[in-house]
Amino acid sequence: MAINYIPLDKDKHKDLRVKTQHNFAHAKDAHLAAASLREYAQLASSMPIVFVQDPNTKITHSVAMLGTEQGVNLFVKDDKWHANSIPLNIQRYPFDVRPDGDKLGVFFDENSDLVGTEGEPLFTETGEASPFLLNRQQLLSDLANSEMATQRFINKLIELDLFDPIVLRVQYASGQQRNINGMQSISEKRLHELSDEQVVELHKAGFLGAIYAVLLSLGQMNNLVQLSSTGASPIQSLHLKLDDSAKAAKAAQAEPAKA
Repeated sequence: MAINYIPLDKDKHKDLRVKTQHNFAHAKDAHLAAASLREYAQLASSMPIVFVQDPNTKITHSVAMLGTEQGVNLFVKDDKWHANSIPLNIQRYPFDVRPDGDKLGVFFDENSDLVGTEGEPLFTETGEASPFLLNRQQLLSDLANSEMATQRFINKLIELDLFDPIVLRVQYASGQQRNINGMQSISEKRLHELSDEQVVELHKAGFLGAIYAVLLSLGQMNNLVQLSSTGASPIQSLHLKLDDSAKAAKAAQAEPAKA
């Protein structure tokens, strides 16, 4: 059944309950998950973090790679999560925070199997938010704030020209190969070329640790290989390299027009 988020209303949904012990069936088709600044260090122990640009808005986002093929989340098997860390954008389900009039409001997926008459109540008998809902609201608030900090971080990387287009070469056990384009990562070379003042600025902003967490996370490509071994398309190896064609196109766009 399709996901359908609606605003949470204490009058309409006063008897609503949410199961807390649940599976991850809702995430099994997600090969990417939004990753926020506050969770980079934790996610880096399990999955690669890369950057992608929305083709419509041209806004760059950081994402955790959960697989290499659309519709396949390598971390979900038998509806269970197989890693020590889970992206917050997956943990928050069936809730979300979205614009509601002139402010942000709590929404939930009315079609979720987690929502119904069993589990934790969302409201007390007097109509106040229950301890469970207060906890979920705090998570959503933290996530919204972290996403704003994440965008400031990404904008700083763009300002310092620290992004490089990359291509991921996938070698399957069957012998087939494919390239995955459209991703970016942080250039270690240009990072090391920054001035002392720029490095200090990144450190004071809390961005330097985030940069190294992202770079370290790329070592988790091997984890994706291992997780794929029991799937329909086992991967033999993953190789990450600069996307020279995209880099050349970017450089050409940056050159001033000649008279």
